[in-house]
Amino acid sequence: MIHIAVVEDEKLFAEQILNFIRKYEKENNRQIKVTAYSDGEDIVEDYKGEYDIILMDIQMRFMDGMTAAEKIRSLDDEVIIMFITNMIQYAVRGYEVDAMDYVVKPVEYFSFSQKLDKAIARIRKKKEIYITVPTENGVKKLDISRVFYIESQGHNAIFRMDCGEITARASLKELEGSMKEYGFFRCAKGFLVNMKLVDGMAGSDCIINGNKIPVSRTKKKEFMDCLIRYMNGE
Repeated sequence: MIHIAVVEDEKLFAEQILNFIRKYEKENNRQIKVTAYSDGEDIVEDYKGEYDIILMDIQMRFMDGMTAAEKIRSLDDEVIIMFITNMIQYAVRGYEVDAMDYVVKPVEYFSFSQKLDKAIARIRKKKEIYITVPTENGVKKLDISRVFYIESQGHNAIFRMDCGEITARASLKELEGSMKEYGFFRCAKGFLVNMKLVDGMAGSDCIINGNKIPVSRTKKKEFMDCLIRYMNGE
């Protein structure tokens, strides 16, 4: 199911967009969930990164679409943003927040459906798996394939990634069960490692991205069995 957020303060246009989505859903035999907001401020508040596509008006009363998009981009690199506007000169600024496209008012169904086709095609090409983790600033969407390992640090979990690190308000105990299905293994008290990215072993440590991560004595046999399966592509 595709989840689309519609952020539009003009009721008439909001209803038109919703009707167009329902028409598109029926014509293309797709399941689409729609969540509507009347202002940029509303979608930004408690943003959890659950949307695939955001259709957002640029000019709104309390928080304009560009400001809202900038805040969303700081938390979510992957969501597809499409602006709704009657002023094309504003839409050009959409490239600053990596907006995919813009819909010009008055909205015509044929043009709208083509743009939605393009957005959905981009979603289908993505093979990455994402999780959403709580941070000090709200939530952050992470690509699992870019996480080397997760390290416990006090009451937080540090996600060590190829692009840096993300601190999440979570414990390894909380993460261990949910991350197992993505190929993460609790190799020691303070570490969850991405088995797909483990390069090998050096003594009692596993090597991942040039870092030595300890493997506890009680976990070593299970860890080695698991590592061999991954290295054999099982």
